[in-house]
Amino acid sequence: MPLHAAPRLPAEVRLPINRCNLPATILGGLTYQRHPVPLQLDGVRDFHHDLFATLDPLTCQDERAAYFIDYMTVHFCLEDLEEAGFTPGPRKKYRCNANYLRMVRGWSFDSDGREGAVLKHWVESRFGLLARHHGGPLDGRDSDAYHAYLVQGSRGLYATNALEAQLDLLYTYCQYELERAHPDQTHLTLYRGINRIDEHEILAKHPGQRYQVLLNNLNSFTSDRERADEFGDYILETQVPLAKVFFSNRLLPGMLKGEDEYVVVGGLYEVGISTF
Repeated sequence: MPLHAAPRLPAEVRLPINRCNLPATILGGLTYQRHPVPLQLDGVRDFHHDLFATLDPLTCQDERAAYFIDYMTVHFCLEDLEEAGFTPGPRKKYRCNANYLRMVRGWSFDSDGREGAVLKHWVESRFGLLARHHGGPLDGRDSDAYHAYLVQGSRGLYATNALEAQLDLLYTYCQYELERAHPDQTHLTLYRGINRIDEHEILAKHPGQRYQVLLNNLNSFTSDRERADEFGDYILETQVPLAKVFFSNRLLPGMLKGEDEYVVVGGLYEVGISTF
């Protein structure tokens, strides 16, 4: 298959419906990687119009981040759980404390843990891209591994405080900040350390160590090539559409421990493999 060809996203790795402005078969394909357009989750930007209207005149990114954190705290009653409708009790308090910050920090600690399952489930419902790996390969929606992943994600979401809506707004705010920081860009060059290319699902191989691969529906990358070298013998390099960046460690103060980490929505990607 020529390198310029753009195979469609396989039907078994996508859902027929999602909650954004493009179907999974488009946003998950190589044509989208090459020619991206903004992705918008249904109704989120309109519903939180006042937030973004307030952010617009603020020229300092730290000031905008502080306002966003305050907005999340007030809008979702993160520091007043009884106001959010929860009754006192240690078990219930633990569940409703499962907020957006705990999810992304949990991802940074262990992307195959409960928080990682919640985030991958969120990507499935919002973008229609099915998880391909969680603690091991997920071999189809009827497999025992996939069912175990669903159970873990469901338990992570059960009785939480509008957690998916919090993640919706986190993604939308991230996109807002990326648009301000990179007004003339459509892509970021990002890197990922790997030990073997066959760790990934390869759809095509081309000269010059170029591949077309199917990535998991959510993945960690870095903008620091030297940093990627610490996590594998080879470096996977790709052009990631800005619209596929879910969040990064620079988005909010103290959000993630990893330096220059970007968490990226998956699908089909053209990638290159090299050594440092």
